[in-house]
Amino acid sequence: MTLVELVVAITLVGAAAAAMVSSFGWLTQQSSDPLVTRQATAVGEAMLAEVLAQGTGSTDPDGGAEGLGPESGEARGSTTLPFDHVNDYHGFDQTGVTALDGGAIAGLEAYRVRVSVRAATLGSGTPSQGWWVDVHVGMPGGGEVLLSGWKAAL
Repeated sequence: MTLVELVVAITLVGAAAAAMVSSFGWLTQQSSDPLVTRQATAVGEAMLAEVLAQGTGSTDPDGGAEGLGPESGEARGSTTLPFDHVNDYHGFDQTGVTALDGGAIAGLEAYRVRVSVRAATLGSGTPSQGWWVDVHVGMPGGGEVLLSGWKAAL
């Protein structure tokens, strides 16, 4: 082996090692992104389940007609006038995920949850009346997860 061949071999090995080190750095930086997306999906699933667990009657259980959005005085997690209908969540917008009792959930301060609800009819033969719910979860650093569901009006 000549000196020229040895220098060329060392140069090639050095260039390959530099490329590998820079790609490992990029992979390490991006490795947390799936965790953020999975967390946003879990937050969205929990909120969608909470909304779809509510009633769908045409009369507010507290009295009066049921309108789109919360009725006067109603609030999510309130002990006196909590949300009691699917459509009460329409317009819900909160940065920082909280439990129903209003307590902040550690580690979820940078997530934003928005809910929109609209009346919807599904099916063509015998259509079913109900409510279409969209839950948008904004993630730290940008990006959003959207989960949707439908609840039949009873």
